[in-house]
Amino acid sequence: MKDLLLGIDLGTGGVRALLVAPDGEVVAAHAAEHPLSTPRPGWAEQDPESWWTACVAAIRGALAQVSSARVAAIGLSGQMHGLVMCDARGTPLRPCILWCDSRSAPQCVEAERRIGLDRLLELAGNRMLAGFTAPKILWCREHEHELERAAAIHLLPKDWLRHRLSGTFATEVSDASGTLLFDCANRRFSEELCGLLEIDLRTMPECFESPVISAHLSRDAAAATGLVAGTPIVGGGGDQAAQAVGTGLVREGPVSLTLGTSGCSFAVRGSWPGNPGGILHAFCHAVPGTWHLMGVMLSAGGSLRWFRDTVARDLKETARARGVDPYDLISEEALAAAAGAEGLLFLPYLSGERTPVADPHARGGFVGLSVAHTRSHLARAVFEGITFGARDGLDLIRAAGTPIDSVRLSGGGARSPMWRRLCADVFGVPAVLVNTSEGAAYGAALIAGAGCGVYPSVESAADAVIRETERIDPGPDAAAYPPILARYRRLYPALQPFFEPVAS
Repeated sequence: MKDLLLGIDLGTGGVRALLVAPDGEVVAAHAAEHPLSTPRPGWAEQDPESWWTACVAAIRGALAQVSSARVAAIGLSGQMHGLVMCDARGTPLRPCILWCDSRSAPQCVEAERRIGLDRLLELAGNRMLAGFTAPKILWCREHEHELERAAAIHLLPKDWLRHRLSGTFATEVSDASGTLLFDCANRRFSEELCGLLEIDLRTMPECFESPVISAHLSRDAAAATGLVAGTPIVGGGGDQAAQAVGTGLVREGPVSLTLGTSGCSFAVRGSWPGNPGGILHAFCHAVPGTWHLMGVMLSAGGSLRWFRDTVARDLKETARARGVDPYDLISEEALAAAAGAEGLLFLPYLSGERTPVADPHARGGFVGLSVAHTRSHLARAVFEGITFGARDGLDLIRAAGTPIDSVRLSGGGARSPMWRRLCADVFGVPAVLVNTSEGAAYGAALIAGAGCGVYPSVESAADAVIRETERIDPGPDAAAYPPILARYRRLYPALQPFFEPVAS
């Protein structure tokens, strides 16, 4: 009996595979890591073959106690914007340039100058940012001309996995929206944008709606993974769109915040919202006929991981001895400091920033440090700085016409009771949890279910399995945060003149 849905999420740190029953129960799950390369400051790359190795391990791990004959369909999700430049057989010509790579900042400036910001926003709905795919192609044309000339197809990360699984070149609307070659309003690649940037439209894959079956598992991939050849593969979704489906954001109403490596605030819109000024991202959602507004800060959990690996390295060994997560110990230290960390502020722009400022040169830092501060204050300031950055994105979504009376939390950061409380206090509205924390892989499984007929639609899939489980109201510290947030928001304008020289 084919009664299970396989969701696969290709993250920056690894691949996660989930098997989900029609009632929403996670029957099996497995994750496998893959490495990240940073060959130069501001660069971030990965070998796509390492994704495939991790993907096979994740699928086989999930299938260890479940018959592959039960898998009805596969849904794919993954990190957005990465450039996998391939030959006609789908073989990568170079390592993938990732979403957090900022090398193409000069190409962004030139492309916006050539097209004009107003026309770019009309055509793509978004600014030309270094994280997106199109400027990466332009960088390769300028710096790796022979490789770029040899490219027959440009794929996004999860869509390269689709090719390895099926031999098919395809993408879907939510991920394609982040290429800056996509007409989001009309849900198709833009001939005009490709023409203006001199990128051959034929090097972009065929694009489908997210729940549409776009490929079938090949015999070679079946042999590698243990799945059954011919299993349908749906379009899937970019990680944030799939994450939103996996937390029940399938129609206008709730607003969400994902606290992962990046921090993404997300609101569904039932019609094309446009994007005046290009401060937010406006993309197609993985639900047909809907779009979404999104604010993206590049180093949310990434800032906390930096703190763990540099300032609090000793806590890793302590955590191992106690059998707990090092982040739990960092949270304990942060709770030892009062709200506001005695005047210490942390700017979380460790990888440049997108929202609320589109500045690849922006950098992070502690401001207000004194001899009175301890590591507890530093930990508290890092948590607060990330949460202030997330508040910036939510406020921009509110200003774009979406009321916010609560924020649905997901991602690894949502597992922290301390951080959930801090979110409610800083946002000034309740923080809400739902009954699943599996995120993008779970959303990809639900999208697969809609594609193969287990559910009538993506909306009905989410309605059937997702419900709110906890609501955290703002507490006594909430009153302390408005003046602290105001001071935090003065940091970037004051420090901005120093960032580009430092980044250079």
